[in-house]
Amino acid sequence: MINKRKIVNDPVYGFINIPYAILYDLIEHPYFQRLRRIQQLGLTNYVYPGANHTRFQHALGAVHLMEQAIAVLRSKNQEITEDEAEGVMIAILLHDIGHGPFSHALESSIVPDVSHEKMSLLFMLELNRQFDERLSLAIEIFRNQYHKKFLNQLVSSQLDMDRLDYLRRDSFFTGVTEGAVGSDRIIKMLTVVNDELVVEEKGIYSIEKFLVARRLMYWQVYFHKTVMSAERLLVNTLRRVQQLSANGEKVFSTPYLGFFLNKELNVSKYINSNDADERKVLLDNFAKLDDNDIIVSAKVWAEHSDKTLSVLSQNLTARKLSRIEVQYEQFSGEIVDYYRNKVNDVLGISRDDVDYFVFTGEISNNTYTTSDDRIKILMKSGDIKDITEASDMLDQSVLAKTVVKHFLCYPKEVRL
Repeated sequence: MINKRKIVNDPVYGFINIPYAILYDLIEHPYFQRLRRIQQLGLTNYVYPGANHTRFQHALGAVHLMEQAIAVLRSKNQEITEDEAEGVMIAILLHDIGHGPFSHALESSIVPDVSHEKMSLLFMLELNRQFDERLSLAIEIFRNQYHKKFLNQLVSSQLDMDRLDYLRRDSFFTGVTEGAVGSDRIIKMLTVVNDELVVEEKGIYSIEKFLVARRLMYWQVYFHKTVMSAERLLVNTLRRVQQLSANGEKVFSTPYLGFFLNKELNVSKYINSNDADERKVLLDNFAKLDDNDIIVSAKVWAEHSDKTLSVLSQNLTARKLSRIEVQYEQFSGEIVDYYRNKVNDVLGISRDDVDYFVFTGEISNNTYTTSDDRIKILMKSGDIKDITEASDMLDQSVLAKTVVKHFLCYPKEVRL
């Protein structure tokens, strides 16, 4: 017999246990193995060279934390059956299986208007069919349709195993130590009251550090201005390819990328189809698409006769990034027009294509969302308080405030 109780050596946690045979079978499935070829942080390695970890590693790390959380809650007399434990661990294992190439960087570019959560659900439904309905409970938990709501909170909330892993893992691989969170301590402080996940009062300081670390990671890593420049270059390169393809021009692509470049492709037909076999066509093509398809194609696009595509692709593969300015106020139309005119003069780019090289946008972030499931603290008195009420350091008006910054990108060859 094949030993399905595997142990994985993870650089963040050490040895990770795979406790259920079905988890091992799902990990071995081609749909999941593809995550080895999907960067967790898109093009963040253009800034932090160590950030080469993958969605595959993140998913295994989240499973490890989920196993710890289940053990802690059981030790506090919270009933979690073996079926429920298996189901919630399947849900966290597959929560990101719907990510496309370079993760969030191309979130809306490959399959427009379809989130990775929606794609993850479609993959889970197909895997459920292949595994004789053994994922049904996991899907209920993932959709928050199971009667024990705290199980969904372990998968998707402001203090879920997903966030606890990606903050610690991203901090580890980028070397940004400000993002390190005490996941072990936080998990040990978890308990359940009235079917809600709460944190014992003595865990307040760990939660405070978690929220501060999350804020710092967003501004120092996820929204780092050079990362933003690199990822917008990637988006614009693919956008140019899509435009040329839609106009009937021949553009090289791998077969699986070509499937999604087909101007006659009606993605919504597959997404909304009641025909599982028809939906599987979309999933099979998406499951064979990864970061390599984009990079290999970009190396060929760099030699394309279309100057705009050629320059964008050369910049992408050679890491020749645009200058990016970030400020709290919107950039004036005069400044933007100045750079657009300069690009036309200096680079010889058609005025119709200048927007690929000079563009504005905005980024927004808040540390704590009061409209979502809140992080609740179980006080020694038995009262339940929101973290912003229980903490003497955190101010709700500051934590919940959405900070908006505006950016302007333009080639370094043009200056004021």
